[in-house]
Amino acid sequence: MNSTDKNFKPDRTMPAAFAVPETAALQPAPAPKKLCYLDSEQAGTNTLDLAYQSALAKLTGGISPTSLSVAMLEWLQQLAMSPGRNIELLALLKKHAAEWGPFIASAVNSGTGQVSVTGSDSRFNRPEWSQWPYNVFAKSFLQTQDFWQQATTGIRGVTPHHEHVVNFAARQLLDVFSPSNYAITNPEVLHATLESKGNNRLMGWNHWLEDQNARKDKQRGIEARDKADYPYKVGKDVAVTPGKVIFRNALCELIQYTPQTATVYREPVLFVPSWIMKYYILDLSPHNSMVRYLVEQGHTVFMISWKNPGAESRDLGMEDYVSQGLFAALRKIGHLMPDIPVHAVGYCLGGTLLSIGAAALGRHPRHTLPTIQSITLLAGQADFTEPGELGLFIDDSQLALLDALMWEQGYLDGTQMAASFELLNSRDLIWSRMMREYLLGIRRAPNDLMSWNADTTRMPYRMHSDYLRHMFLHNDLAEGRYCVDGHLVRLSSIREPMFVLGTEHDHVSPWKSVYKIHFLADSEVDFVLASGGHNSGVVSEPGHAGRSFRFHPVRQSVGNYLGPDEWLAHAATGQGSWWPHWHKWLASHSSAKKIKPIVIAPEHVLADAPGQYVREA
Repeated sequence: MNSTDKNFKPDRTMPAAFAVPETAALQPAPAPKKLCYLDSEQAGTNTLDLAYQSALAKLTGGISPTSLSVAMLEWLQQLAMSPGRNIELLALLKKHAAEWGPFIASAVNSGTGQVSVTGSDSRFNRPEWSQWPYNVFAKSFLQTQDFWQQATTGIRGVTPHHEHVVNFAARQLLDVFSPSNYAITNPEVLHATLESKGNNRLMGWNHWLEDQNARKDKQRGIEARDKADYPYKVGKDVAVTPGKVIFRNALCELIQYTPQTATVYREPVLFVPSWIMKYYILDLSPHNSMVRYLVEQGHTVFMISWKNPGAESRDLGMEDYVSQGLFAALRKIGHLMPDIPVHAVGYCLGGTLLSIGAAALGRHPRHTLPTIQSITLLAGQADFTEPGELGLFIDDSQLALLDALMWEQGYLDGTQMAASFELLNSRDLIWSRMMREYLLGIRRAPNDLMSWNADTTRMPYRMHSDYLRHMFLHNDLAEGRYCVDGHLVRLSSIREPMFVLGTEHDHVSPWKSVYKIHFLADSEVDFVLASGGHNSGVVSEPGHAGRSFRFHPVRQSVGNYLGPDEWLAHAATGQGSWWPHWHKWLASHSSAKKIKPIVIAPEHVLADAPGQYVREA
């Protein structure tokens, strides 16, 4: 229902803080109580502690020694009090030892020493690992890995969080000693060295030097994307869908993309991207740009482009991102397209922000903002009880250390965030990459997604502290404790139809966590599970080989909740991209009659897309 309908009756007036004048200076909201965030006045006598903890965070890569030691101590104590489990572990060691006799006998009888090693670890799948003595190295490592997997899980009395921390730490330490990481114990590297007469090692050395120089350049403020020989340039190779910047404040720009069809759907689409990275993952190269795809299907598309904050933005909080970001963009769209509702789309952290904003508007509708016709969440969580391995870094001790680091800088640096995400999938993102590039001398050809991933951003101190504490640590949004402008908001206030996307191999927003929106919002939810990971599953354009998605042909009614495993068991599989499936959903929730495209008046144009903020390092 449109907010201008004569029968429309808001339950109460929206607080004045939600009114966002376009020309107003950005005013940070006051810091919430009981928050780890400290402004300069609150720091007081804690300054010495904060300075010390900041130095410690830099030394440990942002990982709290206290959190790790407490988890290790609890695990050791509970393991010591579990004689039955110790007997099981001893039995496992005996089983491993008993496997060596038949294994050696098979190697001797084969005449060549070839015996395949068993295990699901992809690092040892190549046939070279079946040869003597490399199969011995691989089998020894896989047995050690299996033992520590069993030893660090399922110990009675260990809290789940501490169990996950200990298991994660054990895996990280073991991965350092994997035989695939060293030239002398990796048959693939030795074979490549013989074949190339050592040229692979020379190339690997050059790659290592290039990476060291790139790190030095980054410390001097020279980004890889700024170099003349870097192949993907913002506005030239990526983020090239035609459009205009029609609004700008101190926190974001709003881009309206140029229509490419004779008629368009009446309701526009507004993207709310994550501010962890630049928005143009949704507008990469022309062939895989989600924005271009929607525009070509007849949608009017708007995009929020967040400013890359510096130390001066340290006091910006989540509430500023709601009011000066989401609500400011909606207000501008309402001016351009009066009395027309909006399809709102949130990606990753932008999906969480959209959920907060939609819940606030569900409680306090406002005439100056257009209504929301539908909500799409792309790998965006609203419940954080099962956030995946990213939750390993979230507890009070960890946040205290991270806050100390941000207190000194005023923000969390993009390279620090990137290091945390790499650690979550270190086997593929660190060790396998180092083996390929430094030992085999093979540098992966850059692509648009890699270019976007290297274009890191920062996050304001207060906002990041708000987000981690209120969402990851206390799960306030899902449990009804989150406040906007002093008023509690509930996700059950969301009643708009929802399209929710999860991805199968998501380390950032696990799909079962994303799925929980079913029993939080009072909405009709269409859930789709796409193949791929957090980014590759979203950037899944038509024609991309090997893509698929799962969905329910029969739409679930409100209140008819299926658990994620039950949903998966009854889901149908669609081949190819999920984008056309989503477009049909948007079309079905749009007006049947199309309209002529909205012409962007010259007086509304501030700059050509992609705008100013996305280019800022």
